Amino acid sequence: MELRNLTTFLAVAQTKSFSQAALALNYAQSTVTAQIQTLEDELGVLLFDRLGRHIAVTEAGKRLLDYAQQLVDLEKQARTVLAGDEEPVGSLTIGASETICTYRLPPVLRQFRSSYPRVQLMFRPLAFVDLVPGVRDGSIDVALLIQETAQSPVLNVSQIARERLVLVAEPGHYLTRVEQVYPLHLENETILYTERTCSYRRLFEQMVCEAGICLTANMEFSSIEAIKQCVMAGLGIAVLPEIAVARELARGDLAALPWYKPDWSAATLMVWHKEKWMSPALKAFIRLVHETFPVNQGVLA
Repeated sequence: MELRNLTTFLAVAQTKSFSQAALALNYAQSTVTAQIQTLEDELGVLLFDRLGRHIAVTEAGKRLLDYAQQLVDLEKQARTVLAGDEEPVGSLTIGASETICTYRLPPVLRQFRSSYPRVQLMFRPLAFVDLVPGVRDGSIDVALLIQETAQSPVLNVSQIARERLVLVAEPGHYLTRVEQVYPLHLENETILYTERTCSYRRLFEQMVCEAGICLTANMEFSSIEAIKQCVMAGLGIAVLPEIAVARELARGDLAALPWYKPDWSAATLMVWHKEKWMSPALKAFIRLVHETFPVNQGVLA
C-alpha cells in the first residue's frame, strides 16, 4: 500500500466526497478515483459504497481508518525527526468553520507560510458538526471553530477570542427604527438560519425560547454568503458574527438591529488532540494563533 493512497482514502472518508477530497489534496478528481480503486484492488475489499452522487464508508473502510491514520502519522513523524527539529517541516491539516476560514485565518496562514515554507498546509473548511470528530479521529491536526464548549477527555481546547454576534436585516426594515429589539419583535419575522449544529444559532434559539417566543417562519442555509444575499434581498433577518457582515454594514447594504443584549458573543476555540504527536509544525501553528489572537484582548473588534 502506498501512503499517498492512504492519505487520499482518509481525505475521501472525511469529506464524504471524491471532488472535495481532490480539492483538499490539490489533485484531479480522476487521480483520487484511481488511487481509491488501486487501494481497493490491493486490499480486495470495497472501501466506499457509491450511492448515486453520494458515498459512504463501508464496514471494511471503517476498519481501515485507524490503521491508515496511524501509518500516515508515523510517516509525518519520521520525516520530521529525520529533518531535525530546528525548522518545522512535513504537513499540517487544519480544519475551520466558514467564518474562521474566510475572515480570521488568511492572515495567520500568510504569516505561517512566510515563516515555515517547508510545511505543506492542507486546509479543510468543514461544517461545525465535522470539526471536532475530525480532530478526535486524527484526520485533522487542529481545528478552529465558533463554539462555546468542546469538552472531551482526549482534546485540548483553547479559547482564543470571542466573536461579537449581530442581528441583521435589510436597511429599510421597520425594526431598524425600533429603540431595542426583543424576541417578541421577531414573532412574525422570517429568520434565516445557519446549519442546525451552529453554536450561535443554538444560542439565539435558546434566548428566544426562554422569552416564550416560538419562531415558526425560518429558512436554513449552509452558506453565510447565501444568508447575507438573502437578507439584502429582504427575505428575512439573520444572526451572524459581526466580522462576517462588517463590510456590508459599512457600505449600508445591511443594517444591524438594536438587539436587547448588546454584548452578545460566542467563543472562538482552537482544538487539538491530547494524545496526538505534537509535531514542530503543529506547535508552531498553535503558538502563532495564540500570538495573533491573544484571549486577554476579549471580544475581537
